[in-house]
Amino acid sequence: MLPSTPYIDPAMPRPYRRGALAQLAALAAVAAVGLGAPAGAFAQAGTWPDKPVRFVVPYPPGGGTDVIARIVQERFQAALGQPVIIENKGGAGGSVGTEVVAKAASDGYTVLFTLSSHTINPAIYPRLPFDTVRDFEPVGMVASLPQILVAHPGVPVSSLADLVPMLKGKPGALAFASVGNGSPGHLAGELFKLRTGTDMTHIPYKGGGPAVTDVIGGQVPFLWVSIPAAAQHVKSGKLKALAVSTLKRSAAFPDVPTVSEAGGGALAGFEVDSWYAMFVPAKTPRPIIEKLNRALNTVLADPGVRDKLLAQGSEGVGGTPEALGKVVAEELPKWTRLVKDAGIKLE
Repeated sequence: MLPSTPYIDPAMPRPYRRGALAQLAALAAVAAVGLGAPAGAFAQAGTWPDKPVRFVVPYPPGGGTDVIARIVQERFQAALGQPVIIENKGGAGGSVGTEVVAKAASDGYTVLFTLSSHTINPAIYPRLPFDTVRDFEPVGMVASLPQILVAHPGVPVSSLADLVPMLKGKPGALAFASVGNGSPGHLAGELFKLRTGTDMTHIPYKGGGPAVTDVIGGQVPFLWVSIPAAAQHVKSGKLKALAVSTLKRSAAFPDVPTVSEAGGGALAGFEVDSWYAMFVPAKTPRPIIEKLNRALNTVLADPGVRDKLLAQGSEGVGGTPEALGKVVAEELPKWTRLVKDAGIKLE
């Protein structure tokens, strides 16, 4: 309830009358926008969006994050009633594009569409130009999926049972690619080395597209990458799938075993899950975040979108901003421990 309106006596001295008028103006502002929030933020949220929304994908075109963003894009812009523009800004394991969003206006028009390296990078990079928690507000989880270990078809292995002895016989001689330092694929490769007592050279790329291209071309023999980046090439025979990184097989590739079941022994319980999610700059008004979240859940409820995600090896998730915030809070210390135990260093 608003305070009672002050009475302004015409005989009141001018300075006091000005103060009373100012109080009336303040009360009117409170009535217009509600207690505890800036008028501009509420006006903006009420009309938002009235121009295109930008999805910043911090990886190059063709990679897994880009593929998932483009699956979501069409239905998302229908849900918002405004165009959604995808802007790829790759580099530094996703940090370049992430910094762009961290420094963007808190108006909901710049959205970070990223993957789980968002919670890994703080453990990998000693001085990031942003704070993963402080500089972002979670919008919602888009999808989850495993990493997949693929090889060039000419590599003489058909399973992890073949791979481990080969690596032990050639320590450090073979390499694996990933979409960059700090990516889920990087951690999967390092955890694999730690568990099996083998050594491989890590070659970071600026996204899944370039990494896949080089493995298909034979420049690098192995690649840990999200399934969307490799799916069509596995199906066409240009890449050979050896295992997936989750405890459960992928519905998109049910014949590809998990690392845990294919490796057994030291690899039992092996798990590196990955996800795609949306964030906005800190201090974005809550009503705008809620509109983005509702649009996301509307998109993910579409059977056509879910089928397209599944075809890429991922499963739509959705949920609340708070659920995504909980994932971030749990994973930051988890990856810090793994990076320390595996002795992962920047390359």
